[in-house]
Amino acid sequence: MENPSVEFREFPKIPRLFRTCVITEKIDGTNAQITITEDGDFLTGSRSRWITPDNDNMGFSRWAYDHEEELLKLGVGTHYGEWWGQKIQRGYDLKEKRFSLFNTSRWSDAGYDDENGVHHTRPSCCHVVPVLYEGMFSTGVVEAVKMGLSVVGSSAALGYMRPEGVVIYHVQGNLYFKSTIEKDEQPKGIANA
Repeated sequence: MENPSVEFREFPKIPRLFRTCVITEKIDGTNAQITITEDGDFLTGSRSRWITPDNDNMGFSRWAYDHEEELLKLGVGTHYGEWWGQKIQRGYDLKEKRFSLFNTSRWSDAGYDDENGVHHTRPSCCHVVPVLYEGMFSTGVVEAVKMGLSVVGSSAALGYMRPEGVVIYHVQGNLYFKSTIEKDEQPKGIANA
């Protein structure tokens, strides 16, 4: 019997697990974003709120506004990344702070071509999280990449020997997962205690 007052909801397709993934270094800093609107508004945010130079998060908004002209080259949209380095979390033995963009396919050193055929190059004031592996997903690959990081050290800050871990982007599922080198089996609040 049909019930037209109840909307039918289709069960979503389930992505296959063993498909392409991109594994990047998980940088221990603070989440940051830059949003550029169609109207040309320039906004900065943390993981959970808008920030300004007067109501900042570890100096990110002040830095972004100081580099606004260069950062406008990112184009319309929201651009997520990690604000890290000097006096933020691990610090990575850096004497400065850095903003590393998460979208590795868009902001690699080669840049990208948009749907209009316009070539975009990453602003020179930005870094990109290092890609450590791109290929078929497997837990063995994740563990091997983490082992490599623990032996060789950070790819984001060469010579730093206590990298945090990895972020796995599952392309078909459009999902992110993280795995840390130390205390990965513990919830974040317990692992950091």
